[in-house]
Amino acid sequence: MKKILIVDDEANMRLVLKAMLRKEGYDVATAENGLEALGVLKNQDVAVVVSDLKMPKLDGMGLLDRVVEDYPSTPVIMITAHGTVATAVDAMKKGAFDYITKPFDQDDLKRVVRKALHTSALNEEEFILSPEDVDRCGMVGSSKPMMDIYDTIKKVAPTMTTVLLTGETGTGKDLIAHAIHRNSPRKENPFIRINCAAIAENLMESELFGYEKGAFTGAAVKKPGRFELAHKGTLFLDEVGEIPRDMQVKLLRVLQDHEFERVGGLKTTKVDVRLVTATNRNLLQDVKEGRFREDLFYRLNVFPICLPPLRERRGDILPLAEYFLDKFNRKLDRSVRRIEKDVQDLFVSYDWPGNVRELEHLMERLVLMAKGDAIAAEDLPPEVKAPPVPPQGKTEKPFKDFIKSQTEEVERQMIVRILEECGGNVTRAAQQLGLSRKGLQLKMIKYNLRK
Repeated sequence: MKKILIVDDEANMRLVLKAMLRKEGYDVATAENGLEALGVLKNQDVAVVVSDLKMPKLDGMGLLDRVVEDYPSTPVIMITAHGTVATAVDAMKKGAFDYITKPFDQDDLKRVVRKALHTSALNEEEFILSPEDVDRCGMVGSSKPMMDIYDTIKKVAPTMTTVLLTGETGTGKDLIAHAIHRNSPRKENPFIRINCAAIAENLMESELFGYEKGAFTGAAVKKPGRFELAHKGTLFLDEVGEIPRDMQVKLLRVLQDHEFERVGGLKTTKVDVRLVTATNRNLLQDVKEGRFREDLFYRLNVFPICLPPLRERRGDILPLAEYFLDKFNRKLDRSVRRIEKDVQDLFVSYDWPGNVRELEHLMERLVLMAKGDAIAAEDLPPEVKAPPVPPQGKTEKPFKDFIKSQTEEVERQMIVRILEECGGNVTRAAQQLGLSRKGLQLKMIKYNLRK
């Protein structure tokens, strides 16, 4: 039998949970606080920990830290009072599997325990990846912000944790969502994407949950919704902030209970879906202004990932441009071989308000319009040709910072170019740059060019 460890300083709560879980066929151990629980974990093979948050000696958060560090494959379920949901969400960010609120429904707890046991039974070792081994699903870039993103994907992909992707339009949130799915145990199952902003308000419910035959005029046949289609896989809700408020209640129920009814149906359908959502809006501000439910926000914001705009990872601009050059040469049957040096400089200095999507669309146009075998500055639109404007400010510091960042970017691009010309030979590249080998290596570390 699988052993469940109940940790709570209230004797009655321990007795109730112990009786309930034993009735389900589990072996149950109990502890009054976190310190006692650590003793149980040390001496017994525990599959799942169910812990209260507030306890003497060592509380639930302290216990969670120790379990995550010493027993990383053991899921921890937190029990919290109604007014401390935000604390429970913080616990999930630190590694808790899930949480339930008091007073809780026994079926909810049983369901969460079953899900935790299933997760612990998965052999996740084969899904532990280094950032270099992450299936990037078309993402290009080796700047520090992107390496951090790859590392984040490595950590969150093998779990069932709900992910909220934020960032400006065009930063590649859909690619990140796909990468999370492709690097998870669910990668052989469906990845279903839905753009919530593109669906009429009166059709949202039927799109998400499906409908029965005859549910409304025109419903000639039964149709499954996106949640059903994503069963055992991943559902990606893009522009989740556009979901109407009345539908937010129904979405919250699916997240909590993993069940729903089709439009016009009476039968309850259960689903096993990993949810990834994305938005370019400030959902917390929407919560404050009453446009988005607070409880749903906390359910979605368990593991937030903020994607950096392209202007904050300028080192990736030219690799992206080369990637799109190759892509559109093949797509358009063209043979544009290179990007002129002055065009490269303009690309690096431009702020790209439309981010990667703007660069992609511009490269398609430039490849199509190129007169020879190179992209020239005369082909660029006026906004890209405009010189970079230093940031406004009365003190000298912003201007100095601007000059420093521009100088470092030029230095980085020169190192990249010389390394490519030398076939990656650091010694020869250092000679051409007039640096010592050690000096070049230090700069390669600084600009994240070691790989």
